[in-house]
Amino acid sequence: MSSMVQSVDWLAIAPPTLAAVVGLVVLVADLFIGEEKKAVLGWVSVAGLAASALMLLPLRDGDRATFCLTGDAHACSYTADRFTLVIQFLVLGGALLAALLSVTALKDANKDLPEGEFWFLLLSSAAGAALLPASRDLATLMVALEVASLPAFALVGIKRGDKKSSEAALKFFLSSVTATAVSLMGVSFVYATTGSLYLTQIADKIQHVDGQFHTLAQAGVVLTLVGFAFKTAAVPFHFWVPDTYVGAPLPIAAYLSVVGKAVGFSGLILVTVVALPSYGDVWGPALAVLAALTMTVGNVGALRQQATRAYSAVRLLAWSSVGQAGYLLVPIASAAYSKDADKAIGSTVAYALMYAVVNLGAFAVAALVARTSPLNRISDYRGLYARSPLSALVLGFFLLCLAGLPPGIIGLFAKVTVFAAAVDAGLGWLAVVMAVNVVIALFYYLQWTTLLFRAPEGEPEKHRVPAPLTAAIALTAVLGIALSGAPQLALRFSATGLF
Repeated sequence: MSSMVQSVDWLAIAPPTLAAVVGLVVLVADLFIGEEKKAVLGWVSVAGLAASALMLLPLRDGDRATFCLTGDAHACSYTADRFTLVIQFLVLGGALLAALLSVTALKDANKDLPEGEFWFLLLSSAAGAALLPASRDLATLMVALEVASLPAFALVGIKRGDKKSSEAALKFFLSSVTATAVSLMGVSFVYATTGSLYLTQIADKIQHVDGQFHTLAQAGVVLTLVGFAFKTAAVPFHFWVPDTYVGAPLPIAAYLSVVGKAVGFSGLILVTVVALPSYGDVWGPALAVLAALTMTVGNVGALRQQATRAYSAVRLLAWSSVGQAGYLLVPIASAAYSKDADKAIGSTVAYALMYAVVNLGAFAVAALVARTSPLNRISDYRGLYARSPLSALVLGFFLLCLAGLPPGIIGLFAKVTVFAAAVDAGLGWLAVVMAVNVVIALFYYLQWTTLLFRAPEGEPEKHRVPAPLTAAIALTAVLGIALSGAPQLALRFSATGLF
């Protein structure tokens, strides 16, 4: 049996490691810092996430791998290739923007949220999320999934004495644990039929499984996908999303909507396209059906939101994120049928980059409105242009991006690349389902957008925007506008190089 040589490439593992180390530093520092100086912990966390993202720069030149088997240089537990770096950039950038939103949220909470624990949990989850795309064996993949998930449960329920928050955390926890248990059973089936946990070895060995184990291997493939489908909020594993987003602090809802999805779809890509390409006839149709169901259920759910209902804005964003997850699944399903799987996966990553920027921006403006309208109803956004013209223009731009309408060119470009992936793979029916869903989504996105510019009811109140919130809104707006000006940059940047 080959032995494992723990020769560590510290530069390759630097991004997730630095986030984890800063999390531990914050947790220990919290014990010695007085209440009046707790805000420092937030800025240390923001700086730590920024530094983790900057550690990706030295890794651009080539593929690096560590924790490899001595007998097989291609069987490694951690690989920092192009795909890894793009997803780590997405994860750490999303966590950084969520941290900027959290600085203001913690200040406004007036000691209702424990700051030291909050920042430790956020950094720990970000470290797990950054580890996952680099994982190249099923054991590391499942550990990274749980390291990203377990702190997220606590973050959702971190509001002291808030029943809604506790209920959201419990729903999230129970459904996630069930999905993980099913995935672990799938992993055990795959290991039983191949004798390996390394993705590259599984890809080779699963093609030569004995006939009597063929059904077991197929069951293992399907069950393994369940945990990652849960993270992407794919139907029928989506039911936790609306209540969890409403019960969680708003920055954590934003974090889950972007980073949680990045964890899910990157795990799906690694398991399907890297480890199980020969079983495309099993996972391809399954993911295609999941994509169609997810986008339809998500968009219909968003369409049914009533403007005057409490937290309807957050609920709409939650259901919208389920619909967007359906679009993200389309190119992954297409990879099973496509001659150029790398191009199909690149379409998913490009769409994820667009979605991350504009969805975090929309949540940032929602956090701004929540400061004066805690119930965060869609009707609270009426006349936002009169109160805060720039915020209204920026939110309108983000909503048009999500809808795929000009001037949100990046949203249109991302949807076209996903359409192209489905058509190229011969999945014309899925492209038609997506087209119908895009039309459904237009209705609720445009309805919300027009509300921003209607005459306000009563005298509009102008309110000061805190600096961290301003930075988050400005950063997402600049990125969204830049990508709309040169949308091909997203596709070029997201070329994964998995093969």
